[in-house]
Amino acid sequence: MITIISGTNRKDSMTMKVATLYHRLFSEKTDDVHLVSLEHKNVWERSADLVQMEQELFIPSEKFVFIMPEYNGSFPGILKTMLDNSEIKKCWWFKKAMMVGVADGRAGNLRGMEHMTNILHYLKMHVFYDKIPLSRINEEITAEGELIKPATAQVINHQIDNFLKF
Repeated sequence: MITIISGTNRKDSMTMKVATLYHRLFSEKTDDVHLVSLEHKNVWERSADLVQMEQELFIPSEKFVFIMPEYNGSFPGILKTMLDNSEIKKCWWFKKAMMVGVADGRAGNLRGMEHMTNILHYLKMHVFYDKIPLSRINEEITAEGELIKPATAQVINHQIDNFLKF
């Protein structure tokens, strides 16, 4: 089972559009893929929302895809809070993770992905080597969530194919 996590709780975020795109592309290649949005979820504590996500998605998942926007040179605190408040050993230990950075700037959240890599290693996760920084995101994806550039589509499909083998 693969769970894709949109790493922000912002309403109508570009991150959720990218996560939805990844969900669609993964679904074309495998049946057991799920999408989590942190919008309207209480993960500030061990809430019913978080426990339900753990039971239904995090604990059964073998692989995770973190779609992360750049916030102040890193990633959103809501994503870190979710990790901190979860049952770490059950949800994350010895599982696999892939990352995609999303930014309107030119670096595609490279720093945030490196920061998250260190955190995921601390959580005993195996981090996939192919991290895609989606820079200048408004030039890469339409408001409807469709890819604009064929080269980007090719890179994303290559990443997904290799993560499925990972």
